[in-house]
Amino acid sequence: MRKTLDRLISWTGLIMAVVLAVAGALLIYASSFVASNVKEQLSQQNITMPAAAALETQDQKDALLEFAGQKMETGAQAKAFADHYILVHMNTQSNNKTYSEVSAEYLKAAKDPSADPAQVKTLGDLRESLFMGNTLRGLLLNAYAFGTMGTIALYAGIGALIGAALLLALGLLGLRHARTVEDTAPERAVATRAVPQNA
Repeated sequence: MRKTLDRLISWTGLIMAVVLAVAGALLIYASSFVASNVKEQLSQQNITMPAAAALETQDQKDALLEFAGQKMETGAQAKAFADHYILVHMNTQSNNKTYSEVSAEYLKAAKDPSADPAQVKTLGDLRESLFMGNTLRGLLLNAYAFGTMGTIALYAGIGALIGAALLLALGLLGLRHARTVEDTAPERAVATRAVPQNA
């Protein structure tokens, strides 16, 4: 009974090791695919990170200085550029107003016959600029999100492979131990009764 139980547990561990090994390999492949895809898509945009001299605030320097002058190829670069360069310029142009707020002002001014045409044009240009900025930010932040998922998949894959190695080792040790244990049947206690003697 003990031998059978040891074998059952050991083979279960070996099967789990195989499952984890396959999952780990697939996760690492997925991570590699995501990383190369993000790099390829960003490289095609031919975006160069701003030079150190173009960084105006301390916040920009903290976020962008390490990438200064580099070609954008990673999700981390994309997020830094989107949040600390594009967004800063958008907020400066619009006085911290969102695209939605500027668009509402433009539509209201465009319908007002007494509105200054120059002001309407300025609002229209700002609206278009914010729209393009938001679109570019969204694309860059999507690249960052996919890059982050790729990194998580890599760590999960490594963890799965480590788990597979541990289960493989334990499973093999269990099978080895099962060979040294004798299969014992459950013992049954036999109760004996004293039979009274007739006088």
